Amino acid sequence: MAEITAKMVAELRELTGLGMMECKKALVESEGDLKKAEELLRIKSGAKAGKVAGRVAAEGVVVQFVSADGKVGALVEVNCETDFVAKDETFLNLAKATAKAVVDTNPADVEALSAAATEGAASIEELRKAAIAKLGENMTIRRFVRYATEGKLATYLHGSKIGVIVDYTGGEDQLGKDVAMHIAASKPVCVSKEQVSAELLENERKIYTAQAAESGKPADIVAKMVEGRINKYLAEITLVGQPFVKNPDVTVEKLLAQSSAKVNGFTMYVVGEGIEKAAVDFAAEVAAMTKG
Repeated sequence: MAEITAKMVAELRELTGLGMMECKKALVESEGDLKKAEELLRIKSGAKAGKVAGRVAAEGVVVQFVSADGKVGALVEVNCETDFVAKDETFLNLAKATAKAVVDTNPADVEALSAAATEGAASIEELRKAAIAKLGENMTIRRFVRYATEGKLATYLHGSKIGVIVDYTGGEDQLGKDVAMHIAASKPVCVSKEQVSAELLENERKIYTAQAAESGKPADIVAKMVEGRINKYLAEITLVGQPFVKNPDVTVEKLLAQSSAKVNGFTMYVVGEGIEKAAVDFAAEVAAMTKG
């Protein structure tokens, strides 16, 4: 049997991007044949991606990409299992390539995005599986949004966990950046009260009416109390109704009016939002590993 040298292991690792132990095992199995070992690892890496597919991926990053002319942009959330992997260059490169593919190919959904080709010719799904094989964690492309505008696009990333993209017209670039940052901080639900559903408003009105009725005040006073609560609620959840985070004396609506600007739409993603994270009992895991 051929001797498996450190140089051979390093060369195979360079070719595949996989761990040293996996590369050494493949070389042993292929009796030192580098080409066969590479093929073996590629086959196994696909199986590895399948093995981890059921594990919860609630960490990760939000990334953005905007075309050179500033007219098309994307916001993407890509997930992994741990914050450690979320900072790994291989994982970050996958996320960046995914955001660019959204802008370049305009996919209809995550499935179409996974099949999209990248600049390196590999598909997003192939990049994902390669990253899983290298890092050993489940990774998912959770969601994305693509904006194509006649106006301007502004983006804001708070670290890598909160991302915002804003479609707006009018005003300077700094205004767009300020509004995007405000959205990340204040988390409005929509742009204006016209976008709030009638069903949601009716439900809030019923709650406020029941609360106000307990005060024992006359019906006309109760009605005014309810309208006051509704107006306050709308100011809290709508972008234009909120006090501007950098100058609370001015609402976002007034801020935009000062520059004859308008927000056409926005999207904010928070990593892992809505994903139920698995509780890990590390003591139990260690105990289980030491048995037998």
